[in-house]
Amino acid sequence: MRKIFAMAALAAVYSAGAIAADLPTQTAYRSPAVVAPVYNWTGIYVGANAGYGSGKQDPLGLFSNDFAAFNYTLSGGMIGGTLGAQIQSGHVVLGLEGDIDWTDMKGAGTVPVVKLGASLGSATIASKVSVIDTLRTRVGYASDNWLFYGTVGVALTNDTSAISQTVGFACNTGGVVACVSKADWHAGLAAGAGFEYGITPNLSTKLEYLWVGAGAANTLYENMVRVGVNYRFGG
Repeated sequence: MRKIFAMAALAAVYSAGAIAADLPTQTAYRSPAVVAPVYNWTGIYVGANAGYGSGKQDPLGLFSNDFAAFNYTLSGGMIGGTLGAQIQSGHVVLGLEGDIDWTDMKGAGTVPVVKLGASLGSATIASKVSVIDTLRTRVGYASDNWLFYGTVGVALTNDTSAISQTVGFACNTGGVVACVSKADWHAGLAAGAGFEYGITPNLSTKLEYLWVGAGAANTLYENMVRVGVNYRFGG
């Protein structure tokens, strides 16, 4: 009797093993791969910037185009705000950006006064640039959080020149030059390049170089380096 039970148990074990061998192998469960989100530069943004500029100013160009060109160095700091919008397609980012900067760019010098080819003497003049506005297109290449761009557009500057003393001619006589302060707005061009880094999906920081030339025959031209932060709505 015991032999019968033992043989039956062995047969049951063998049958169970055969059935298990015929069952399909169960694949271990794997969670889906996590795909890192791609940084998106599309959106409208506002920002702030600050920097430093140095360049040349033709002070007599503010008074009259009859004077021969002469310039001296103007330099100083700036701070301002930015408003822009851009759209990204693949790696290409296209946008439009405008800004206004209040500056403290100053310079002074004693310059020869030559009017219509005739030398009149010299004058000591001080100049200041108080505002620089630009409106520019931006064309960039995006590599995830990094954006490298070039920019070009128009500029508007507010410049002031003031004559403090003269040598060789008298002020306000014969239509030579009025020894007063003269302020004016000058239109011109702006161009530059820079890069921007996305800190968060909506916040980025940038470093850029910008050249501005304004006024007839470049009455003013400045080389500016600016840093800034932008907050983008969207993305």
